[in-house]
Amino acid sequence: MAVDFETLDYDIGGVGTVVKAVGAGKPVLFLHGAATLEGFDFAAGLADRFRVLCPSHPGFGFSGDAPHVAGMADMVLHYLNLLDALDLPEKPHLMGFSMGGWMATELAALARERFDKVVLVAPAGLNDPAHPATDLGALAPQDLPAHLAHDVTVALAFFPDGTDLVFAERFGAERAREGETLGRLLAPFGMGHPNLTRFLARITNPALVVWGTEDRLLPASQAPLFVEALPDARLLLVEGAGHFVLQEKPETLARIGDFLAG
Repeated sequence: MAVDFETLDYDIGGVGTVVKAVGAGKPVLFLHGAATLEGFDFAAGLADRFRVLCPSHPGFGFSGDAPHVAGMADMVLHYLNLLDALDLPEKPHLMGFSMGGWMATELAALARERFDKVVLVAPAGLNDPAHPATDLGALAPQDLPAHLAHDVTVALAFFPDGTDLVFAERFGAERAREGETLGRLLAPFGMGHPNLTRFLARITNPALVVWGTEDRLLPASQAPLFVEALPDARLLLVEGAGHFVLQEKPETLARIGDFLAG
């Protein structure tokens, strides 16, 4: 069943920024990964206790183009400005997935006083050579779904299956657009920052690191590195889940919600 989102529109530094919102309660700002193909329907798993705010990054998803983006610092600035525009009645929790986890790390490190708790779900950004991520550029397109979910049928549901040509064309155009912005975002250091552990050390907020044990994109062996670098963190390993842990094991949202509400 599709989630009935409210759509909020903002002009942030000249970029039309769309926020999909659902639920009521303390706000949770969710930062998505390097594409928006899986959507935001997972947010229903938190909407019974929280107001979940799911913006599309500049140049991604529902938001406008952002030709000025030249690195992660531009995204961090964008979200500081969006927080000003949102003018929330209380400190939000901050939650980031994959590339959005890297983004949340830099954002929370620089503005930790603006957030309550922090949740990092299979975060990118560390680039530890002892725990290498899969090189997406080396993957054949047909192999990508199996790297996104342990149960490949979960990931395949978000991809064209050849029966809807209009959807397939739209899917291709959206990935191309997001890929162009992503390329500029990653130009300085690739999918991460060489000093990310220094950023993590500044996040004194209570933090939860969530990782699927079967993640083939970003190995779960990175999880302890994040937990050790964060001053106040705990780890939630989700058995039998791949990178799309929130879609593959939706019951994980209840455990994240318990952490946020505790």
